[in-house]
Amino acid sequence: MSTFSGLNTATTALWAQRRGLDVTGQNIANVNTEGYSRQRAELRAEGGNAVAAFYSVSNSVGSGVSADEVLRIRDTFLEGRAHVERASSQLLTAQNDAYKAIEQAFREPGDTGLQSVMSEMWAGWDDVVNAPDDLAARSQLLQRLDTLAGGLRSTHAALDKQWGQTQENLDALVEDVNSATTAIAKLNQSVRLAELSGLPSNELADQRDLLIVGLAEKIGATTMPTKDGGLNVVVGGLTLVAGDSAMRLTLAKAATADDASATSPSIVTDPGGVTVQVGGKAGGQLSALREILPGYRDELDGIAVQLATELNTAHALGVDLAGVAGKSLLGHPTEPLSAGNIRLMISDPREIAASAAAVGTTTFDGGNADRISQIRLGAEGPDANYRAAIVELGVQSAVAGRRLEIQAVVTNQVDSARESVAGVNLDEEMSNMLQFQHAYSAAARMVTAIDEALDVLINRTGVVGR
Repeated sequence: MSTFSGLNTATTALWAQRRGLDVTGQNIANVNTEGYSRQRAELRAEGGNAVAAFYSVSNSVGSGVSADEVLRIRDTFLEGRAHVERASSQLLTAQNDAYKAIEQAFREPGDTGLQSVMSEMWAGWDDVVNAPDDLAARSQLLQRLDTLAGGLRSTHAALDKQWGQTQENLDALVEDVNSATTAIAKLNQSVRLAELSGLPSNELADQRDLLIVGLAEKIGATTMPTKDGGLNVVVGGLTLVAGDSAMRLTLAKAATADDASATSPSIVTDPGGVTVQVGGKAGGQLSALREILPGYRDELDGIAVQLATELNTAHALGVDLAGVAGKSLLGHPTEPLSAGNIRLMISDPREIAASAAAVGTTTFDGGNADRISQIRLGAEGPDANYRAAIVELGVQSAVAGRRLEIQAVVTNQVDSARESVAGVNLDEEMSNMLQFQHAYSAAARMVTAIDEALDVLINRTGVVGR
């Protein structure tokens, strides 16, 4: 190696160590930046001339070091795991939120819950049994029946409101997904152009990966790398982002909860109308819209219809204070009965058919009121069915909460593993900074040493021409 080639080697060393310090500074500056992946200057030894010229022999030991490439530290396997686990976590979160909302709608246990209101209504029948001629007891019973009907309507309306709000939230989420896929497609294009131009693209890739993580949480997206540095985004087997082009999605809504089914509402492509099997938060919300909320709403309707049917049937067997057969107590005059439209059908306390006497008689007792009060004891009566529904709700809510807790642990473990690979560790960066600093000082000292050698060679080894 010649003296002047030594200066070149030292120059490459100075540049490479400074490059390493620059990268270390970038890492430290972005230690709290969301989605940032730590970078590393890739140092490569520059070899000498491997093929000597004719009639010459090369004894070069190398040409220094190169630090042109800056690697972005990521673990592809952990990134894929993170997409899957975060999607599962958001799906379970959406389902758990749906069960919590249903529990709030039923208000159990509590003084305003339907179980408490039903108990007060049955107690009202007991009061009428004890005093069948007492108009105050009869009026109180009507008030409690009206309160029960109102409680059923209120719970039904709360479930409907939650269903509608969930569908609106899902619609907004789909719009967010469209914005994210468009941004990812643009970043794919920017990354490709940067790599073709030899420009750095690590920060662009970080922005893209951050959007993809959010997309995985929203709809369960996964990725497939392309040869030009891009990432294709796939959801349910359908490619949403291919290179620099993105496909739009839209929510095919159901008009009301009555129209919900196993396939409606759904997320479809726009245009095309192809149904997309989504996961993540969208998958959990679709599960709530299609199954969870409509299921408990139907159970509530069934309990309301059963309660009204059994009350009305038993009430028709008795006579009121005018000796007339009992009328329907609960129902709706024009629409099919449900928990959403149930009404008290009588307003005069005299019309309560508490007596078991024959129609047209004027001798009254509380026999029929007692028969009605015994409905609550039926093994398959409305009370028993309601209690079973609430117990099942509690079990399902507890299971959903427990599954979410377990999934949260798994997700945190994967995120911690990702962070240990891609995150910035200040202790490590400090160590790297000292390493590059000392290497830079050593390279500078090498320049000084060569300069001193040249000074001796040129100025102190004799004068030319003498």
